[in-house]
Amino acid sequence: MTDLYDDLVWRGLIHQATDETHLAQWLRSGRRTLYVGFDPTASSLHVGSLLPLMMLRRFQKAGHTPIALIGGATGMIGDPSGKSEERNLLSTEALAANVAGVGAQLRRFLDFEAKDNPARLVNNFDWMKSFSYLDFLRDVGKNFPVNVMLAKDSVKSRIERESGISYTEFSYMLLQAYDFVHMSDTMGCELQVGGSDQWGNITAGIDLARRMRGRQLYGFTCPLLTTADGSKMGKTEKGAVWLAAGRTSPYAFYQYWINVADADVSRCLRFLSEVPREEIESLDAARAANPSAGESQRRLAESLTELAHEKEGLAAARRASEIFFGASIQDLDDAQLGEIFADVPSQERPRVQLDAGLPLIDAVVASGLSKSKGEVRRKIEEGGVYVNNVRATDVNRKLGTADLASRSVLVLRLGRKNYALLRFT
Repeated sequence: MTDLYDDLVWRGLIHQATDETHLAQWLRSGRRTLYVGFDPTASSLHVGSLLPLMMLRRFQKAGHTPIALIGGATGMIGDPSGKSEERNLLSTEALAANVAGVGAQLRRFLDFEAKDNPARLVNNFDWMKSFSYLDFLRDVGKNFPVNVMLAKDSVKSRIERESGISYTEFSYMLLQAYDFVHMSDTMGCELQVGGSDQWGNITAGIDLARRMRGRQLYGFTCPLLTTADGSKMGKTEKGAVWLAAGRTSPYAFYQYWINVADADVSRCLRFLSEVPREEIESLDAARAANPSAGESQRRLAESLTELAHEKEGLAAARRASEIFFGASIQDLDDAQLGEIFADVPSQERPRVQLDAGLPLIDAVVASGLSKSKGEVRRKIEEGGVYVNNVRATDVNRKLGTADLASRSVLVLRLGRKNYALLRFT
């Protein structure tokens, strides 16, 4: 516990704190219980959720007790923080599915069976469902000055817009503030952690606990996960990078981190990984001496992929990467090949062509890798044509079902990097 706060400061993870000097001493003086809230707007967390999730994990490893709160109640409203317009409200069924999906993911990062400080998973719907509207206004709302809410950036910025903010979203802060009070009452929770966009909600909870219970609670925020130019990380041309393998495959997840810019990779290692300080500093020095080696990116990708997808997912991602860069292809199914070669041109052909024996030259032309049979013949003679990443040397070769890389997919390559798939149906 002694080194946790110093490590957080070194990693740049303390953005705002209620009282930074006292908070550091308070954390070092004993075991504490803290919470982070996760909004169940989808059935999976995404890369942006990694930072607060890893914060809970760091605290648990340091001996503190983490609470992961899923906002089953607040998720029905939607947090206005950082949003320029009203969210679409989820149905009860969709929300329940999202809560279940997010809950399962949290168990990959936190130890719920630890002997001394097991993590807890809670849903604020469990205590909010018993409140009547009148009871909530009488017992909670009377302790919450409207002028305090109006002063919060998350509310003020929305009020100033033409579209304004609904009473529903305006009430979100009050619900989240009460979460902190309730968990302080029932679970001994004294600290809330969140992204910098949650500062208004965190301080509102601290203020509400002081007014309702005369109790001192604490909070701090970590920076948002952004690139060096200030844009949010975790977005690709295909959308968000998710933690669920069904939404973002382990290979695609791994490749996202492999492709992080040099300007961002050290911050990502500090913010998101458990790679120790000495190793990160060594990687920084190695990258400065030889930026093209990509050693920092590989370490980042390996660390985060193993956390999100366990050893099996990391092994699959490594294998897929090796295949894309020339390793022979075997023992894969159609779905796995589809993930590895998701951005590669693909053509469908009738299965009967393969059953009858499809000339290799015709297959390469049909794949779109070349428009000229003469060019393909020359490339074969030069050793530049590959079937399932194995060099083809016979210009008269005919492909059959035995040449398929999976049940229905054939992988062709022209030169070092030009891939195409033929799918036989």
